[in-house]
Amino acid sequence: MSQQIREQYLEEDIENVLLQEQPEGDRVLDEGEEYTVAGHPGGYHQRTTKEYDKSLCLIPDDLIDFIKATQPKQWRELKKLEGDDAEDKLLKRVKNRVNRKGTVYVLRNELKLSGCRFRLTYFRPNTGLNPELQKKYKANFFSVVRQLKYSEDNENSLDLGIFLNGLPIFTAELKNKLNNQDVGDAVAQYKRDRDPREPIFQFKRCLGHFAVDPMEVYYTTKLEGSKSYFLPFNKGKQSGAGNPTPMGDEDKYATSYLWEKIWSKDSVLNLIQHFVHSMEEKETNPKTGKEKTKEKLFFPRYHQLKAVRRMVNHAKEHGTGQRYLVQHSAGSGKSNTIAWLGHQLSSLHDATDNKVFDTIIVITDRRVLDKQLRDIVLEFQKVPGVVEAIGDDDTSEDLKKALRAGKKIITTTLQKFPYITEAMKDYKGENFAVLIDEAHSSMAGATTRQMNEVLSPTSFEDAEKTDDVEEEDVTDHIEKLIQSRGQLPNVSYFAFTATPKEKTLELFGTEQPDGSYEPFSLYTMRQAIEEGFILDVLENYTTYNSYFKLLKAIEDDPKYDQGKASAMLKKFVSLHEHAINEKAKIIVDHFHQFVSHAIKGKAKAMVVTRSRLHAVRFGLAIKKLVKSENMPYKVLTAFSGTVKDPETGKEYTESGMNGIPQAQTKEQFKQRDYRFMVVANKFQTGFDQPLLHTMYVDKKLGGVNAVQTLSRLNRTHPQKQETMVLDFANEAQDIKNAFSNYYEKTFLSEGTDQDVLYNLMEDLEEYRLYSDLDIDQFAEHYFANNVKQTKLYSILEPVADRFNELGDDEQRDFYRKLRKYVRTYSFLSQILPFDDVPMEKFYAFGKYLLRLISLDESKLPREVLQEVDMDSYRIQRMYKGQIDLKRGGGELKSSQLDGETSGGGEAEESLSEIIRVINDRYGTDFSEDDKVFTAFRDRLYKDEAVQKSAEANTKENAKITFEDKAREHAREMIDEHFGFYKKFNDDDDFREALVHMLFNDFQSWMQEKST
Repeated sequence: MSQQIREQYLEEDIENVLLQEQPEGDRVLDEGEEYTVAGHPGGYHQRTTKEYDKSLCLIPDDLIDFIKATQPKQWRELKKLEGDDAEDKLLKRVKNRVNRKGTVYVLRNELKLSGCRFRLTYFRPNTGLNPELQKKYKANFFSVVRQLKYSEDNENSLDLGIFLNGLPIFTAELKNKLNNQDVGDAVAQYKRDRDPREPIFQFKRCLGHFAVDPMEVYYTTKLEGSKSYFLPFNKGKQSGAGNPTPMGDEDKYATSYLWEKIWSKDSVLNLIQHFVHSMEEKETNPKTGKEKTKEKLFFPRYHQLKAVRRMVNHAKEHGTGQRYLVQHSAGSGKSNTIAWLGHQLSSLHDATDNKVFDTIIVITDRRVLDKQLRDIVLEFQKVPGVVEAIGDDDTSEDLKKALRAGKKIITTTLQKFPYITEAMKDYKGENFAVLIDEAHSSMAGATTRQMNEVLSPTSFEDAEKTDDVEEEDVTDHIEKLIQSRGQLPNVSYFAFTATPKEKTLELFGTEQPDGSYEPFSLYTMRQAIEEGFILDVLENYTTYNSYFKLLKAIEDDPKYDQGKASAMLKKFVSLHEHAINEKAKIIVDHFHQFVSHAIKGKAKAMVVTRSRLHAVRFGLAIKKLVKSENMPYKVLTAFSGTVKDPETGKEYTESGMNGIPQAQTKEQFKQRDYRFMVVANKFQTGFDQPLLHTMYVDKKLGGVNAVQTLSRLNRTHPQKQETMVLDFANEAQDIKNAFSNYYEKTFLSEGTDQDVLYNLMEDLEEYRLYSDLDIDQFAEHYFANNVKQTKLYSILEPVADRFNELGDDEQRDFYRKLRKYVRTYSFLSQILPFDDVPMEKFYAFGKYLLRLISLDESKLPREVLQEVDMDSYRIQRMYKGQIDLKRGGGELKSSQLDGETSGGGEAEESLSEIIRVINDRYGTDFSEDDKVFTAFRDRLYKDEAVQKSAEANTKENAKITFEDKAREHAREMIDEHFGFYKKFNDDDDFREALVHMLFNDFQSWMQEKST
């Protein structure tokens, strides 16, 4: 194989950069790279795997040489006390300390041994007043080892090991795309081949483990085998995922920034000194509801590191009186970004060693941010009491006391901001940094809202006008205060928002030469979606009009379930603007049929209404429906104040309707049985509920309000693959326009025609990459009870090979059409009662074929594509309609049994009773005229294996055979009774109840037969 495409060639390139001679002095930063620290790349030392001690998990000579060079007095003292054992004891002490506390802790804190105190690293001093500390900072010893053999039990080796003063801090697995391997293979290697029990892979030993290829970088701070979670560490490309192609330098890769900038000595020391930290988080077991504490090690994502370093560097150079706008999407990790920034600003000094800010003020309603700031500051600065929280119950005097006491960081709420602006005027000799966290705060136009809440509307129209006040977020309110009082020269503002309005950009944005304004730091919604941190809420969006057209189009189409379509269509006929009962019926039916089984039966929905009175009426209507249909769903209603219904005169409050205190509504929605939340002007921002899957919108939305409202759906969950929006009030183009400022691609199409699926299938067939037999065989294995991945690969890989033989244009056309088919079918299947088996089979085939083929412009690493284990995915698909098929070229068996029946009389009466119970309990509409139950029962009762099992086994064992055969016969009836088959497969409770009743009836039938 050519030398140029071996992964070792990438190793050499990285090593050469790390080993290059490092010039003296700080490097002058180029324009656009102010996010780095001003250090030169290089300055590392080359080490071999033989110099690495596998037992100690460090390079002994490097550690000892660093101690001797920087702390000779302490080393001489230790030698006096321990003699020739000094080195051995020191190395073992370091090993034990790292085992107990982790490498970051040991690097930051003194090591005590025999009364001597040692530092294992020296960080850059905040000021240049101490030349001796500067000298020791320069003495930190970095080394790199290629093909590091790390285990005492085998000869396995890592591609790269990075060491600081002898201690391992990073590992890296490298792959070369020209060698047909990429970053996904590196991730897989870490998960599959790197045993987390090995010392070097144990949690908190290394700061990060990096998967690298020439185009992308991923990392994790904790290896847990197959459970290891890797995050992207990429710069972003054209507002999306990935990295830009390096222009003008043929010697650089798209990922060269990792070893040239991020792994530069100054950058690594800055990361350890100011960013990497551990924190304990509480996690709730979804099955038991019990909480457990889990420790996590935080390493910044690329955009977080870039944003914080840029703002710190800019503030250091330009001082106070600045304004910074940080437009970071949901899913960007804003809490950590704010905490890191607040900590670093609190100790920032300028070039002349003067402190830039005396006090950092963080405006937030997030209690978790208070804790994060305290934990981060305490870990980095070792000084308790640095962070002071001023809550709503505190007074302006409490705030002044905190300022007089010299508190470095003060957290407070929006309501206290007027006190802060007044207090800052009184401290003109001090400098302030104000960090504004928009994410979890809102106020509803206070004076107007309070006035409206005591007024009673006389109609729906009045209610809508009265409540039609958009929530005013933190930045709205602060903008007014800043504009009214002017920019203070001793204050800098750092505003964080995912959705800046025009006036926000003007007030906090950075002015461009053409007079426009841009955010100082940008992490787009598109990048967050493509990197897998949030979901695309518009991928499955449809308006009421579109939904109506789709149903109308299939009413007379023999390819679909006409009965269901007609029934759903009738619900729309009488629908008008305020027909709440009709809308509520559509919502409940849609949720029960298409949503309730999503996220493994845990999916929740939100109903967004146009006024508080609408919320009350919707809440009552939905509660009545779920109760009358005996559905296992609970409903919460959220609105402020008291609402008086003009028709009944009855007054309603949120706590009264829900039966719990208003403050507990948000927390109560986390409980599994609460599936609906009806809202009116509440939870506009900061509503973090990963199980929220579907939104029903009955309110006009526009601009930022539309983005914030629909974005409630975008939180990710391991079992959440998509979201759904059904909109009664808006036009698709208006929603598209609202998102266009925050979303960097064309994302929304309106009025999807189901016939487009057939057109796409025809276009794809013309490429002759696969046959009908391929699709049938794939479906047979995929929908089998025990799917074997090898069988699926054996069918898909030849198709992928034929795809790779196509020309570039043909590949692009095929890929895009197949992707469109998969997305469109996934969308339409949520809202239409499809009865087309070949279409479902092709959907499964196409979905997994897409994972084996790719285009350079759209391929993402396997980690980002959220590769799903086939077995777990098969189980999930059962909720959406699993299809188990027999081999035979797509030919499905008839449901006839050669004219045999099981006889009439009592058997027919018992069957009628079974049908009645099933319909009553599960809301189905099966009848004896359908013949489906008769056919199903006849197949089971006449099955020889079922009968022999009943004769030879106990009742319990016979039932096992009965259940297995019931599944088999249901699959064989798919062609003629698709609706029954889907209900049988999709609804576990329905299937179990039916099998149980039929089995009892079968036992009676067998007894009668034997007498």
